[in-house]
Amino acid sequence: MTKTLVNCPNCKRPIQADLDQVFDTNTDPAAKQKLLSGAFNIVQCPTCGYRGAIATPVVYHDPQKELLLTFVPPEMALPANEQERVIGSLINQVMNHLPPEKRKAYLLQPKQSLSLQGLIDQVLEADGITKEMIEAGQQRLSLLQRLLMASSNDVRKEIIQQEDQQINEEFMGLLEQLAETAMASGDNDSTQRLADLQKLLLENSTFGKQVNAQLQEVDAALNSLKAAGKGLTREKLLDIVIEAPNEERIKALVSLARPGMDYIFFQLLSDKIEKAKGDKQEKFGRLRDLLLQLTQDYDREFNERLEQARQRLETVLAADDVEKALVEISPVIDDIFLSVLNSALEDAKKNDQKSRLEKLSKILAMIQKASAPPPEMEFIEKLIMARSEKEQQKILEENKEQVTPELINTITALVTQIQNQDGQNPENVELSERLSDLYKVVLNYSMEKNLRAQ
Repeated sequence: MTKTLVNCPNCKRPIQADLDQVFDTNTDPAAKQKLLSGAFNIVQCPTCGYRGAIATPVVYHDPQKELLLTFVPPEMALPANEQERVIGSLINQVMNHLPPEKRKAYLLQPKQSLSLQGLIDQVLEADGITKEMIEAGQQRLSLLQRLLMASSNDVRKEIIQQEDQQINEEFMGLLEQLAETAMASGDNDSTQRLADLQKLLLENSTFGKQVNAQLQEVDAALNSLKAAGKGLTREKLLDIVIEAPNEERIKALVSLARPGMDYIFFQLLSDKIEKAKGDKQEKFGRLRDLLLQLTQDYDREFNERLEQARQRLETVLAADDVEKALVEISPVIDDIFLSVLNSALEDAKKNDQKSRLEKLSKILAMIQKASAPPPEMEFIEKLIMARSEKEQQKILEENKEQVTPELINTITALVTQIQNQDGQNPENVELSERLSDLYKVVLNYSMEKNLRAQ
């Protein structure tokens, strides 16, 4: 990323911008993900308020696929010799990070793209993604950009209404992936804007309303299981399932309590069916059929995900660059993948497979490092645990170097994140209030600190 002065596309005033021109997976394993997200070279003009992408030459490099792509925006109107000079300079940056033995012939024949989207299409095609899949992805990305660039929430609501059919699981998945990328990179402004958009979509799109309804059923199911506490027996679980008001609640209970729905559980239900009469017997019979179908579907899906996780782990283990391979599958690393990883570690230890154990341990360490909370989080927790504002002031005074703009931004992002999760939950309300109070204390201290330094 290079800091440079550019002219605002709207008012033509000079503004400072952070520009990414080289996306090199050799030096940055996340380069491809960043390019595909479209979340780069975005500027905001402090004079006119314009927010949008800045046109700039781009080079993409993937040594494993022997791919070197270039793009010069036609609106820059650069003469041919100037284009060659700029692109040549960017390619030299790529070459300088490669050892001599890896400088192959493809580096002398870069493929020129006529548009940025054309460059992205070539990257996707190299991954085996079809034209139809690319077009669908383009539509999702285009809609997302329209929503983000809209001037107000009223305009966004109109777009959501017009494009309601396009707002589906894939679209929401793209939004969530971008939000995670923004949060991981410490871009609190983008994280906030994406979180606000996600909330708006959940409240105003057909798919979002369905997701909201499902989440409410999951919360209700979880609360009913929590209410049983340590006294949750198969008999009690069966009573909770029988009392469920709808099929969505039953689905949620299956996803949360599948291990408890074993042979004995179904035997208890069968006993109820035998003892019941009339409509009640028919109701219990339909419930058993539904539960059998739902548990079978759950087990099939779980086993498929388990096998996918095993295959992904083996792909990472076989890769020449383990870190890069791990970054490529990072969006699908979940509890199942971690469970498979831990099982593989145990098997490697048991069978004394030293080389495999070393690689598996390296993968686990990289995941733990990537998922570790930012350093500000530990300090925030310490401040929240303080018994009074006076004690918080003392902690701040003893840790002056940790009182930074990043700390204040993190507190703000946490408040927003908690409110977006469930603003009515008593625990969330209390935590949100405590963080808001902490924000005021930290902000006041920061201002006093700056005044003393003058």
